[in-house]
Amino acid sequence: MSRVCQVTGKRPKTGNQVSHSQRHTKRIFNPNIKNKILVINGKRIKMKVSTRGLRTLEKRGII
Repeated sequence: MSRVCQVTGKRPKTGNQVSHSQRHTKRIFNPNIKNKILVINGKRIKMKVSTRGLRTLEKRGII
């Protein structure tokens, strides 16, 4: 499953997991993606949206 927000375009990012002993190992930071059914102009649309994207849609009055 693709972890990309259809509103903001957020994608997974890579970085380091740093333990207490300062050992670095690679890890992935996934965005908080939700599968939502949105009603836009009377039509039901299924979207993968991050929680930040949902806030953006609410702020602009789209949902």
